[in-house]
Amino acid sequence: MNDPKHHKNLANTKITKMSGKDNGALERFFGDISKGSATKQIVIGAASGWLTGFVTVRVGRLVAVAVGGSIILLQIANEQGYIKVNWNKVNAKVDKLADKVEETVTGEGPRWVDKAERYLDRKLDQAEDLLKKQQKKTKKWYSALIGDENGCRLNDFHIFLGAFAAGIVLGVGTAK
Repeated sequence: MNDPKHHKNLANTKITKMSGKDNGALERFFGDISKGSATKQIVIGAASGWLTGFVTVRVGRLVAVAVGGSIILLQIANEQGYIKVNWNKVNAKVDKLADKVEETVTGEGPRWVDKAERYLDRKLDQAEDLLKKQQKKTKKWYSALIGDENGCRLNDFHIFLGAFAAGIVLGVGTAK
């Protein structure tokens, strides 16, 4: 009776009995599934897999609609001029990050030729954007929306909006 293992086993038995009282409803219902019959394991596995898939599809659909809708709204707001992005600031941050990544990957910083190339490329893009803005000011808003000054012309934006609307209809129709 003075065996140290005997006292340890008694203490472990008390701990096991104490922890057995706090089992949750799922633990009491399912128990140890691996000790159940094969039929019970298959039914529980199939049901839990179906439930996981069902919830994932519902949540995924909601997330896809929310993200897609917000991207479309941001693009429309950008096109209409409600949002103005400071591209110089964005490009400066991207350049700093690219320099750090290049230095980490190659072990040496970017060459001055690479920096000059990026600078010239950015300035050419700014000049091109300025010319495009002047051209856009001469056109009316509705001609840009319908695609052509002479009448409606199908473009990528129209196809995208049609596909998005069809996706919403399919999503709502299959969610019931």
